[in-house]
Amino acid sequence: MTRTVYVNGEYLPETEAKISIFDRGFLMADAVYEVTSVLDGKLIDFEGHAVRLARSLKELDMQTPCTKEELLEIHRQLVAKNDIVEGLVYLQVSRGSDGDRDFAFPDPETTKPTLVLFTQNKPGLANSPASQKGAKVISIDDIRWGRRDIKTVQLLYPSMGKMMAKAAGADDAWMIEDGYVTEGTSNNAYFVKGGKIVTRPLSTDILHGITRTAVLRLAKEAQMEVEERLFTIDEAKEADEAFTTSASAFVMPVVEIDGAVLGDGTPGPIAKRLREIYLDESLKHAI
Repeated sequence: MTRTVYVNGEYLPETEAKISIFDRGFLMADAVYEVTSVLDGKLIDFEGHAVRLARSLKELDMQTPCTKEELLEIHRQLVAKNDIVEGLVYLQVSRGSDGDRDFAFPDPETTKPTLVLFTQNKPGLANSPASQKGAKVISIDDIRWGRRDIKTVQLLYPSMGKMMAKAAGADDAWMIEDGYVTEGTSNNAYFVKGGKIVTRPLSTDILHGITRTAVLRLAKEAQMEVEERLFTIDEAKEADEAFTTSASAFVMPVVEIDGAVLGDGTPGPIAKRLREIYLDESLKHAI
């Protein structure tokens, strides 16, 4: 079935979707994005994604293409038109095109941002086999730009990190800067020692994960101890268990780091419980 996508005010078959070759998202990675999960045909954490999108646009002095209410309606229309029960809605806003290439930003009064959205059908998203088995990660140097809190489409190095992990027989990579773990290639990173959950505090060094916010709140409500601080990869390798959080994988247990097996090599109890709580609560509040 041909997907219906959204491009600048129009719902189109994916085969008919076009943007300018001069679009700054294409030429300069001058764009931001969000990915919202769909479970049971409903959007998970839409409000959080909309708020973070607005922040990313503001940080880059980029125009807002539509209201939050209009954005919600576009999401719902795409979910319905593509019969998505479990899957993802990808959204991207670029600074648009003024018909040529230039390092200087185009005049926002005359150049509108480009807004595109599409869906991805992912049956079994909530009960993925990967979450039952747990992920293996390696560590790599973090050489990205300094504003990782802005969710831009500058994803070349994270993509390279995924490929480094694949070449090493692992599933993902955790990035290291100045001796400390920043985050995974597409997720926030955590380890558990003695029942305490440890994760890096928010700053411009990491993405302010929407799932991270929800999971840490739920962990505290469940009387779990949480400590936000810098940590090394060696600390994580000595942990009882570890996990990552992201909008598309929710809470993903980690069972091996740089070849060091955590616990008994299976998903740990805290990661499994947090995944269960997060999915349960998210479905209750899905829209």
